[in-house]
Amino acid sequence: MENTEVVKESLQRLKELGVSMSIDDFGTGYTSLSYLRQFAFDRVKIDRSFIGDIEEDLNGKAITSSIIALAHKLNIGVIAEGIENQDQLGFLEEELCDEGQGYYFSPPKPAAQIDFQTWPKIK
Repeated sequence: MENTEVVKESLQRLKELGVSMSIDDFGTGYTSLSYLRQFAFDRVKIDRSFIGDIEEDLNGKAITSSIIALAHKLNIGVIAEGIENQDQLGFLEEELCDEGQGYYFSPPKPAAQIDFQTWPKIK
């Protein structure tokens, strides 16, 4: 990410080809709010560490809620990683999170075993 102009141009060319872009593990590591402003992402994936804290940590709830609201204001979809129970799913539904993934829905499996027509969405 040293040369953001080159990255921005490359991502734009990929989008013109129909490639969808997501920021993975948003809120941790090297992800930055400035990326949302600089690059044309379609989705952010909220890191599982925030989802795991939803039941016990009010700060985790506040951060998760804020990420969802910010992304939606920027017309960016939101995927929550690491959903493991109904309480987490319920909170994310209340916050209007777009999609989710985690063991609550299914353990990892090969793509050939997934029926994408019935794949669950949060909503």
